[in-house]
Amino acid sequence: MQKTDYIVVGLGLSGLAVTERLLQQGQSVIVIDKTLQSASKVAGGMYNPVILKRFTLAWNADTQLEESLHFYKHLEQKLAISFIKPTPVYRRFHSIEEQNNWFAASDKPILENFIDIDIQKNINPHISGEFGFGKVNHTGTINTKTLLTSYTTYLKSEQRIIEDDVDFNKLTITANGITYKDIAAKGIVFCEGHAISENPYFNFLDVRGNKGEYLIIESKDLQLEAAVKSGIFIIPLGNNLYKVGASYGREDLTPEPTAEKRAELRSQLEDLLKCDYTVIDQVAGIRPTTKDRRPYIGAHHTHKNLFVCNGLGSRGVMTSPVVAMQLVDYMLHQKELPKDIDALRHYKKQ
Repeated sequence: MQKTDYIVVGLGLSGLAVTERLLQQGQSVIVIDKTLQSASKVAGGMYNPVILKRFTLAWNADTQLEESLHFYKHLEQKLAISFIKPTPVYRRFHSIEEQNNWFAASDKPILENFIDIDIQKNINPHISGEFGFGKVNHTGTINTKTLLTSYTTYLKSEQRIIEDDVDFNKLTITANGITYKDIAAKGIVFCEGHAISENPYFNFLDVRGNKGEYLIIESKDLQLEAAVKSGIFIIPLGNNLYKVGASYGREDLTPEPTAEKRAELRSQLEDLLKCDYTVIDQVAGIRPTTKDRRPYIGAHHTHKNLFVCNGLGSRGVMTSPVVAMQLVDYMLHQKELPKDIDALRHYKKQ
């Protein structure tokens, strides 16, 4: 029987963050993952503290931003790779009213460090913007595909990962721990994203799939160094490549990209771009979202050695390092969970 402190199921952003937080606390971990195309691997990867639809600060964004960047810089050193890229973000305005709302938001103390009061009239000759652009400070991108691929390689080198699906029939729970096949552990943490709906222990959680699709385009003329938000994002990837998206959809939760969303994204893009481009790829992923837009972390209501970290939605880049730290502190040191993200906050006894 192989022994480990904890098993982590799923290696998206939440599973990676939980695994690394456990390792930082001196715990041994085995990861089980067989995700062909998780939402984390195809995500835009932006870290941006401002909700650009309403010009408000994202949930806990001021504290999440600092802690998350510290976490990712640690991983860059550990893995000897570079995946953090500070990148300006500009919000295109569609009216004078939006300009005025931007000015009003910049006067709020909670936003003054993040919203630049000066409106830019033109940021790129190939980006249309009759009413100008507002700049968000302290933004950038995380190359999630590079991060997850490198972390998987690291886990393989340490013999800490099993590339397989979880067979719940092979999981045995006792008062002192769990066994899974030939592995004995103190506990198991489920970080499966939308697949949590098929987990017999945590399928009571109200995690809803939201399919996001992106286009990868090439444009030699664009020469854009900043990310631009105007309904959709244009995010520079380097080498004249850009990620465009994302779409949102709850009906079709298949992993394949669709012609419908391709046309939708192209229509929005052509309203924004004034130069030629070529679509070279299209990718899709299913985001795990919640009704109240808060993650679920904590223990099972009966089996106290079964844990969950899920429901990070579209802001997993910023939220995962922080909520993973809170979960691990709860698991190892019995620190109280914040009530607004406690996995049992909506649980009702049957």
